Amino acid sequence: MAQRFGGRFSPGGASDATPAGKVPPAPALRPPLRGRARTAILMALSVLPVVTAFFQPGPVAMAMNLAAAGVLFGGAVLTREGLKAEAAWAERRIARRPAVPRKIMGAFATGIGVMLAASLGLAGLIPAAVYGVVAGALHLVAFGLDPMTDKGMEGVDSFQTDRVARTIEEAEKYLAAMQDAVLRARDREAEKRVARLSQTARAMFRTVEDDPRDLTAARKYLGVYLMGARDATVKFADLYAATRDESARIEYFRLLDELERGIEARRETLLIGDRTDLDVEIEVLRDRLKRDGLPTGD
Repeated sequence: MAQRFGGRFSPGGASDATPAGKVPPAPALRPPLRGRARTAILMALSVLPVVTAFFQPGPVAMAMNLAAAGVLFGGAVLTREGLKAEAAWAERRIARRPAVPRKIMGAFATGIGVMLAASLGLAGLIPAAVYGVVAGALHLVAFGLDPMTDKGMEGVDSFQTDRVARTIEEAEKYLAAMQDAVLRARDREAEKRVARLSQTARAMFRTVEDDPRDLTAARKYLGVYLMGARDATVKFADLYAATRDESARIEYFRLLDELERGIEARRETLLIGDRTDLDVEIEVLRDRLKRDGLPTGD
């Protein structure tokens, strides 16, 4: 859907500066190594066997070309998903390694696809296999391996982190549904408000991920409140698209502002609690050092 350009210096545009007390915009989650562009090139290669398949002499050659196209396309999809998983792993302080090594599987599929495509024009499978091995190796060089280790998991309760992961995954679905529904309203300011709320909510996600013990205190904001905001967004978008009711728009913006302030206030409370826990641990350690007759630097 086309959107009117708007920004700080556009007519009626709002300043891009972050208001005082607000959460600064989170950096966009981008796959490393500019994976989208490279994956698009890789996917384009899969078109070549499809184009030439129907010009091959005989059904066997045509079937092999089509199979090569399918395997190459599958490898490209696996690589794209692997880059997304790697970006999510790199963006979080505490993260488990991807359960499925998609980029490695994508390299393997690329090698098989190239081998199938090359076998038609070469005498024997050995030269084709060499091409396949080289293609798979180049894929690994270009895109790298999948993350193979957990990050920041030392001393963290795995049961709690699993609960946090499930809760945040559900909350992300609510945010995605809000961002999708508000497009129907065709109101740029509404889209910006929803995007800003999403940034604030994701800042709380990171806080809860850093200390899974905060999940209980934040559960309402991650579940009930975001679910209600999603339902309100769906109803607002349908109503505003049909009637352009300005009063409904004002009330909806007020709801978003109140929810955003509530999320930020709860996040600050969680951070204060984390700092208090740290201070207690430091004091306990200092007391033990004093009892053992060691200098503490006080």
